Amino acid sequence: MDRTQQTFLKFSAIFLAVWASLVSLSLSLCFASTTAPSAQDLAGKAVDPFQTARGKVVVLIFVRTDCPVSNRYAPAIQQLSVQHADHVAFWLVYPSKNESAEMIRKHEREFGYKFPALRDPQRVLVKMSHAQITPEAAVFNAQRRLVYHGRIDNLYEDFGHARKAPTTHELEEAIQAALSGKILSATQSPAVGCYISDLE
Repeated sequence: MDRTQQTFLKFSAIFLAVWASLVSLSLSLCFASTTAPSAQDLAGKAVDPFQTARGKVVVLIFVRTDCPVSNRYAPAIQQLSVQHADHVAFWLVYPSKNESAEMIRKHEREFGYKFPALRDPQRVLVKMSHAQITPEAAVFNAQRRLVYHGRIDNLYEDFGHARKAPTTHELEEAIQAALSGKILSATQSPAVGCYISDLE
């Protein structure tokens, strides 16, 4: 083997070593970003709602304890969670830093919620879901892709102005579409309620 070949092999080895290091660093950064805790349960434990759903459709409902619109929707939200319990994982998400675990437990008891709640003080799930209002729903299919975010139905025309009964049911339609693999004609719909941006 002549000197030219030796030099070529040496530089090739250096290049491969550098390339392998860069790939390793890139993979570690990607892994870290995808495994970062999404939110916390009421015991303060980091929870990834998609991992615990185990392939189910995931519905995140953003609420706050002091929002009258959120509270009025409690029976409808609970009913939907019961209807789809076999195939859909429902989570209440509280984005306020000021709402303690005890406040949330009390809120759940008062309004009859029977499915799990998460605190999202860092707004990780808020950003992932593009949520702006409470109450607002985000529907993710079994592949963790956001397929809908927005209002639950059109009960409210504006804050403080409600219909006698809703005439459209966006969340129900989004759940059905996610379960059947269909694509919604409208993947988002403005919600009416309390702005998340108004929180601290």
